[in-house]
Amino acid sequence: MIIYISGGARSGKSRYAQERALALSESPVYVATAKIWDEDFAGRVDRHRRERGPEWTTFEAEKDLATLPLPGRVVVIDCVTLWLTNLFMAHENDLDRTLAAFQAEVDALVEIPATLLIISNEIGMGLHADTPLGRQFTDLQGWANQYVARQAEEAIFMVSGLSLRLK
Repeated sequence: MIIYISGGARSGKSRYAQERALALSESPVYVATAKIWDEDFAGRVDRHRRERGPEWTTFEAEKDLATLPLPGRVVVIDCVTLWLTNLFMAHENDLDRTLAAFQAEVDALVEIPATLLIISNEIGMGLHADTPLGRQFTDLQGWANQYVARQAEEAIFMVSGLSLRLK
């Protein structure tokens, strides 16, 4: 089962997903897709680690998430944007190859008997990207979000810490 949670930056997506996961399981899994790019981001990652309690099992994976030991678990995947960035870089910024790789990974996750809470950013609702590469990634993110939302049994949009049920 996929529960898709999207929204803007600091909209409450992660908090909502973690609360839902803890309501469904005493020992949820957190999959962090982030690649640590710089010191500032490393600090953010450390803060997130400290905020989660000892009941969480954490896996850090930039891609190939379906290879993790997830069957039978309640899993928060945080987040599509960073996961997609990793794939975009691995495929040398090729939109078609990146989207195909992402869709294949989502299809593999759908086959796992688990409850997956997949978090993503709605980056196309903000400022227009300054660069052609930024605009390409915004398009890619939108297509990826649509794909996950279609696979999901439930879709939630977060605004100002409030959840809006879409599906």
